[in-house]
Amino acid sequence: MGPRLSQAHSIETWRGGELVGGLYGVRLGGVFFGESMFSRERDASKVALVHLVARLIQSGFRLLDCQFMTEHLRSFGAVEVPREAFRALLADAIDQPATFQRELGGVDPCAIVQASTRTS
Repeated sequence: MGPRLSQAHSIETWRGGELVGGLYGVRLGGVFFGESMFSRERDASKVALVHLVARLIQSGFRLLDCQFMTEHLRSFGAVEVPREAFRALLADAIDQPATFQRELGGVDPCAIVQASTRTS
């Protein structure tokens, strides 16, 4: 296995030239490790999260690590994974190629997320 490339990324939400929310994290292979979210306006971090998840789906990421569960993250479909299962998922995903997409090419991020989570 060669060296692994890691990078920090942020997703920001802006209104009228003012930063109103966002999140940031670090990617390593096909894993994105979410570090922090913030909002200065209602739902601004939720908008950032939807954009992040859409980019991860489009880019071939296998795992989004949220560090700890909150009702906010649970409402977006986050699930708790037992430690050993997480280690197995991590070992697989960290060696998968993924390239963080800065743009979605005009595709609605909600449509991307909904298509990947649809069960029927």
